[in-house]
Amino acid sequence: MDDLPVPILMYHSVAAAPSDATRALSVAPEAFAEQMALIGDLGLAPLTTAGLAERWRTGRPLPARPVLITFDDGYEGVHRHALPVLARHGFRATLFVSTGWLRGAYDTGGGLDTMLDWPQVRELAAAGVEVGGHSHTHPQLDQLGDDELRAELDRCTEIVGGELGARPLSFAYPYGYSSRRVRQAVRASGYAQALAVGNALARRRQGPYALERVTVRRGTGVEEFERLLQGRAIARTFAADRALTKGYALVRRARQVRQVRRKAIRSRV
Repeated sequence: MDDLPVPILMYHSVAAAPSDATRALSVAPEAFAEQMALIGDLGLAPLTTAGLAERWRTGRPLPARPVLITFDDGYEGVHRHALPVLARHGFRATLFVSTGWLRGAYDTGGGLDTMLDWPQVRELAAAGVEVGGHSHTHPQLDQLGDDELRAELDRCTEIVGGELGARPLSFAYPYGYSSRRVRQAVRASGYAQALAVGNALARRRQGPYALERVTVRRGTGVEEFERLLQGRAIARTFAADRALTKGYALVRRARQVRQVRRKAIRSRV
């Protein structure tokens, strides 16, 4: 049971009329309610990200059928639509916020739809939703220099800690991408665990800074959702996504090599 596979569900927007930018990764409120009802019917036990990682770290036993419900970015529908459903079922969840996207004093204007404000985030936290970091402005972290990377992480940590009175323990990589350097920076910034995407079930052997998730999107029907929960046919479901991810990883590595070479040339001039 030490390496029991755990489905970590990755949501973004929960909205009836999402923006064009978020539509593909949004879920209709009715679909979200149906999915949560199915989790209850199947007898799954939702944990927070910190709760799962702490059990794996200490060896405390997991529930028989654990699942994680996570939300990225910080869309207002998590408060409006998701929170009442979670509360009705008594489910725990994790919200990863890009602090520069949320409405309020730190807003950089990058949000892709109506975003949460800080009173709403505090209400979510008070209701038992773990609030984790998702960077400040949601950049591709592996494309940043060391100073910019550290600033993105530290600014996010500082704001969440200041608004909620406790520093965040969990992190989710924007766009799901990371590298060894990014993972080391996340750890150095004080996070105890971090989530990628991967579209696979999470396992303890992945390590605390590379736990994989499965994507829930607008086209995820109830039968496909049940297969995700049961870990069936995940590779086939996300075959196209994995091919794109591998191809984009090659592009990103080539881009990084070019950047290093340009810096080396500039330093010699």
